[in-house]
Amino acid sequence: MKTTSDFLVIGSGIASLSYALKVADRGCVAIVTKREISETATNLAQGGIASVFSAEDSFAAHVQDTMVAGAFLSHEDVVKLVVESGPQAILDLINWGVQFTKKSDDTYDLTREGGHSQRRILHAQDITGREIERALVEAVRSHPNITVYENHIAIDLITEGKLAHTHLTPDN
Repeated sequence: MKTTSDFLVIGSGIASLSYALKVADRGCVAIVTKREISETATNLAQGGIASVFSAEDSFAAHVQDTMVAGAFLSHEDVVKLVVESGPQAILDLINWGVQFTKKSDDTYDLTREGGHSQRRILHAQDITGREIERALVEAVRSHPNITVYENHIAIDLITEGKLAHTHLTPDN
């Protein structure tokens, strides 16, 4: 049986599943993972995610904290890009069903860790990775344009470039 996909995603961690969900409305997505979909490093992560997510915080403060923590060896332009992309990434996770811990007033329970000068760590109790993986797997499994191939290994990918160099055709 020959099947085609518009997007091929190898792996099932947070980056892979997030990407699959972002492109699934634009075409068919195949996710290939060497184990079961939830067997990832993401699932084992306990801490939280640092993001500017309160009025008291700022991108400038988060960038500064990150640069200091990295002994100013980090590329500041990359740090700025990641920090400024953080709130939307968090909103994506929430929209996909991640349930970050909230306080009694229904606001997010932001904590302060490590080199952060502000409370900007979103978490799901002490099992943040497991909660993210749970929500993303559920969202992936319910999306009609995503097919998951568990216990599969990507051995050799045939690309147009390989076809041109080896004189193979897609029917061979």
